[in-house]
Amino acid sequence: MAKKVVIVESPAKSRTISKYLGKDFVVVASMGHIIDLPENELAVDVERGFKPRYIIIPGKKKILDRIKKVVLDAEAVYLASDPDREGEAIAYHIAHTLGLEDKAFRVLFNEITKRAVVEGIKNPGKIDMNKVYAQQARRILDRLVGYKVSPLLWRIMKKGLSAGRVQSVALKILAKREKEIAEFVPKEFWTIDLILEKDGSQFEARVKLFRGKKLEIPNESEAKKHAEAIRRTDKLVVKSVERKRGRRNPLPPFVTSTLQLEAFRKLGFSTKKTMQLAQQLYEGVELGDEGPTGLITYMRTDSVRVADIARASARKFIKENFGEEYVGFGKFKSPKGAQEAHEAIRPTVPSRTPQSVKPYLTKDQYRLYELIWRRFIASQMAPAELERITVKISCGEYEAETKAVKVLFDGFLRVWKVKLAESEDEKEDKLPELEEGDLVELVDVKPAQHFTKPPPRFTEGTLVKELESQGIGRPSTYAQIVSTLLERKYVTSQKRKLHVTELGMAVNELLQKMFPDVFEEKFTARMEEELDKVEVGDKSWQQVLEEFYEPFAKKLEQALRNRKELKDSLVKTLDRKCPVCGAPLVVRWGKFGQFIACSNYPECKYTEPFNKAENQRKEPVILDEKCPECGAPLVIRYNRSGGRFIACSNYPKCKYTRSLTLEFPCPKPDCDGFLVERTSKRGKIFYSCSNESCDFVAFDEPTGEPCPKCGAKTTFIKHNKKGDIRYCAICEWKSKINQKTNK
Repeated sequence: MAKKVVIVESPAKSRTISKYLGKDFVVVASMGHIIDLPENELAVDVERGFKPRYIIIPGKKKILDRIKKVVLDAEAVYLASDPDREGEAIAYHIAHTLGLEDKAFRVLFNEITKRAVVEGIKNPGKIDMNKVYAQQARRILDRLVGYKVSPLLWRIMKKGLSAGRVQSVALKILAKREKEIAEFVPKEFWTIDLILEKDGSQFEARVKLFRGKKLEIPNESEAKKHAEAIRRTDKLVVKSVERKRGRRNPLPPFVTSTLQLEAFRKLGFSTKKTMQLAQQLYEGVELGDEGPTGLITYMRTDSVRVADIARASARKFIKENFGEEYVGFGKFKSPKGAQEAHEAIRPTVPSRTPQSVKPYLTKDQYRLYELIWRRFIASQMAPAELERITVKISCGEYEAETKAVKVLFDGFLRVWKVKLAESEDEKEDKLPELEEGDLVELVDVKPAQHFTKPPPRFTEGTLVKELESQGIGRPSTYAQIVSTLLERKYVTSQKRKLHVTELGMAVNELLQKMFPDVFEEKFTARMEEELDKVEVGDKSWQQVLEEFYEPFAKKLEQALRNRKELKDSLVKTLDRKCPVCGAPLVVRWGKFGQFIACSNYPECKYTEPFNKAENQRKEPVILDEKCPECGAPLVIRYNRSGGRFIACSNYPKCKYTRSLTLEFPCPKPDCDGFLVERTSKRGKIFYSCSNESCDFVAFDEPTGEPCPKCGAKTTFIKHNKKGDIRYCAICEWKSKINQKTNK
């Protein structure tokens, strides 16, 4: 008897679904997309309505033949790829390629549980062609930008560069912040804190007013003058005590962007790693006798909606484990434009605690599941009840202030800790009992030096948050955007902060000159809205492409005509003279990257190799960290060989320095050290371990990505003429990096 066939993307998902459906079903995996645009050509016929030319992805023919054989005599075929645009496109391409359009059903699983799988099979639908067209429009848009703009970058700068419709806007956001940091001038200021005592209990208060006006202290001498005046004050009296009661509501359950942000902040996971682990938890993990089980709902979502059955289950768990007073409302409003068909990211079974599944998960799977579980359970709990206390203390001509927040009822804080203080000088429940008119004793006066800080660098998590807030990209693309910027060497990650490289700054500068409208935040957000219109059937995919391509083609033509001027605009003059003719030396871009040449070319043809140190003779990069010796901001400086190190911005008064420690862990097993960037005597940059007892050394750049074969915590990238290779320094694993994909 013919069986029913279910087609999914991955073997893990296949194993989990097979367990739920039983012997009457055969579940096979397509291993993702089976067809795509070919890598080495545009493959889009612009003149014939942007018709794409798809091919079977190399290596997928055997998989396709196997699926074809399985579905040949099938009673019914169910296409169960992921419930988003990419999943819809995969389902359509399989059905179309195998001629199953009239035979196949589309089923959607927001979670891989028995209830959801059986329900999905019982209520199948049809392929949503609007979603397919929206995915196709996005793919063609990205291909047009990548394959039209990238060769232009090659001709103006150097080969191997790439542009991307969304990635280049993300680069613009990072480059703008990099420029703000480079141009920032720290400004010194001082504060005065008082150590006070009441009934044997000490507390701190900050001096806010002098003679009724805000106290601003620009330098040390002024700080000392005010501190001495306060020390001479006869008595300190509590001027007022203000108490306000309020609530702190729980945060909503995770969506893709907030999961990536919190996993980065709390667990140190890259966006890519977070999504890989979430995919594993969604598709199913072996839970002993229970077999493969999906632990979380679909992880690519921008909706905070929670199914009623999940809310009821969570409320029951909270009532049984914490008490009825801890049960909350648990409903949240999704942002405008969110796909409400999806749920938030939550555990499939709210009562399945992290501890109960810990023996079956890897360390990182467990940590991510615990994060998701805690956030969801907390979202269904009662608000915390708080009391905020503000105390003002009269000190002669001065007035000091201290604040505290007291938890009256912890509510959701039992499960999910948040920062309760609303300002730097607000403490959590650290005040003695104080009333108006109380005398307090002055124990000490502490003047402190500070410097204004530049805007903070983006992390992977905060960049995703920024992209989402501006409507750029979608949950399925965030991780890929960040990964591409890192792979292209436009951005590096140092101590978990994103730094734009010289190459990234130059590429952004050029793209903004050529296509200021295309690589612009609001324009890119509008394009996302246009794709959303295609998805709901309000606009045709060809119309979206036509409206984009006409102005884009004109800009492209103009850039091609002006490429010499554009190339000249990237030339940077150095503070050195040509040793042959005395004209200023400049940095130019050539076929193999940057080089130093005479500005008097072609009359003088002097050139020399580009030295990183030449290009780094500019303002040091300011860090969000203070010097441990004098308190001034720390900066990244460059030595003569181009190597980086950390130093005090107060040099030469303060000569504190240290090596630049990266965020990447040492790949050696059982070593808890981190990689440090160093420079050899010959000027070559290399990476060694921060642990003195560890002898690990590498001369290629670390990636921070683990080895898929042996699990080493960091792999490395080797550059050569044939392309980049990512490899493991511990085992023999290596993989080529495809530089021609533009996403």
